[in-house]
Amino acid sequence: MALSALAVPAAQADGSQGDTKITKVVVDGDNKVSIGTSSAVTVKVSVTATDGSGIKGADEFDLYGPDNGYATTSKPTCAKVNTTTSTCTASVTIDPRTDYLTDKSAGTWYVDAWVDANDEDYSWKEKAGSFSFQRAAKLTVNAAPEPVTKGRTLTVTGALTRADWESLKYGGYGSQAVKLQYRKSGSSTYTTLKTVTADSKGNLKTTTTASADGYYRFSFAGSSTTAAVSAAGDFVDVK
Repeated sequence: MALSALAVPAAQADGSQGDTKITKVVVDGDNKVSIGTSSAVTVKVSVTATDGSGIKGADEFDLYGPDNGYATTSKPTCAKVNTTTSTCTASVTIDPRTDYLTDKSAGTWYVDAWVDANDEDYSWKEKAGSFSFQRAAKLTVNAAPEPVTKGRTLTVTGALTRADWESLKYGGYGSQAVKLQYRKSGSSTYTTLKTVTADSKGNLKTTTTASADGYYRFSFAGSSTTAAVSAAGDFVDVK
């Protein structure tokens, strides 16, 4: 079972024997995991360790966070980096529809790791690494009127919502700062025009002056509990 409603047992104190050291922990490439409401997500954990005799293997990694959030990976597979160092990789699948998740489980999670060396040395490290376990977010945008006369006012509306792991629906994420951005037709870069604050229900509304054909979008930088997201650009034809 990937996740458990049971409280996480008290971990042992960090410990080691010999010269085995855990040097790096990476979760999903960027130490950020985003979970929505309707599909399973496979989380990859990589732990790099070193020992003069080389690394023999590793135990399953424990992942845990707020409100008794808990997961255990599969048995890691270790690949040599060189004669003394290996990276051990494992994964766990988390499904919001069947696993135990509460909205309070979002936040900073930690990785506990145990690695064994070829000479029977070992390293056990509690909180060997950390990552952001976040509620997925969605962002919409609509710029009107379309087309619009150059120099006239455009009204841009949208909504910021995020996953509710308890109801398995998306709900408004209110009072958050969101950037209105513009990309001129033919360019690949968005520039920020202004920062807008969503209302209590996550709704967004602002105005800007039309200057040339281009795309408008809202962009949310994310928070400690919620993933970053940008809306797909809405093209506006300027006459």
